[in-house]
Amino acid sequence: MASAAYSTIKLFAGSSHPELAHLIAKRLRLPLARANITQPPSGETRVTITESVRDYDVYILNTGAGEVNTHLMELCIMIHACKIASAKRITAIIPHFMYARQDKKDKSRAPITAKLVANMLREAGCDHVITMDLHASQIQGFFDVPLYAEPSMIQYMRDHIDVKNCVIVSPDAGGAKRATSIADRLNIDFALFHKERKKANEVSRMVLVGSVTGKIAVLVDDMADTCGTLGLAARNLIEAGATKVYAFATHGILSGPAIKVINESGMEKLVITNTIPQSDNCEKTDKIDVIDVSHVLAETIRRSHFGESVSYLFHEVPYTNGIA
Repeated sequence: MASAAYSTIKLFAGSSHPELAHLIAKRLRLPLARANITQPPSGETRVTITESVRDYDVYILNTGAGEVNTHLMELCIMIHACKIASAKRITAIIPHFMYARQDKKDKSRAPITAKLVANMLREAGCDHVITMDLHASQIQGFFDVPLYAEPSMIQYMRDHIDVKNCVIVSPDAGGAKRATSIADRLNIDFALFHKERKKANEVSRMVLVGSVTGKIAVLVDDMADTCGTLGLAARNLIEAGATKVYAFATHGILSGPAIKVINESGMEKLVITNTIPQSDNCEKTDKIDVIDVSHVLAETIRRSHFGESVSYLFHEVPYTNGIA
């Protein structure tokens, strides 16, 4: 039975990350609302909401993992179905926002696909979006509730690493603000790499600005895709005198040669969150630790539903955080 306090909330899950949806529902002491999602031979997505949502505060979770286009379409259809079924308010929970890296017009005739996705969600009937660690700060203007994994990562660092002997390192200049924020909160030093790219996902040269000699180097980034940058940065840090190297990334996409790169890079651990399913990746290497962020998302739902401030979560971990 649903908790009486949440009797007007309905939490739905798409097919991208049912494990995270169940963890959130468990923390809220809510059953997942029922919806049938099918893929008929035509290739279209068919959604049936099998319980009433009239006048409910509806939350729908789908994340940018696996078949991203399919999951995005699922989400839009589920939002539309709830909208025309007279839901009071509809919030999309997208821990890893689809197309977040296509956030600016960086060359002639390039689309701003992140904005297109935001428009699609709005037109489908979405009132709010809850997402985590957007790739670029300007995308925050598209959404109502952008969250950060930073407090959970800092808690992990304090629990598992000798923080006083660490240097926080940004793998590129674009991530400097994220890394300096963590360094400031831990009151430790900061360094960064200047990198030159031949093309996307391929770095030609990295130059370290700052010292890591005799220190534990902690790389911090928003996402780990092929891990080429993190792997090269880890090797450079070891050559520069770092005693150990850890890498932290919110979204573990881990495509292509990522697992091979992680195993051969010399880093102690790659620490990521469960915004994307990670059970398959964890079976391939013991160098991955996964931080559970379901408590952050559940608390965001609770605060959003009762009209409380969400900014508290930018600085504090609401519950004791464990490894997923």
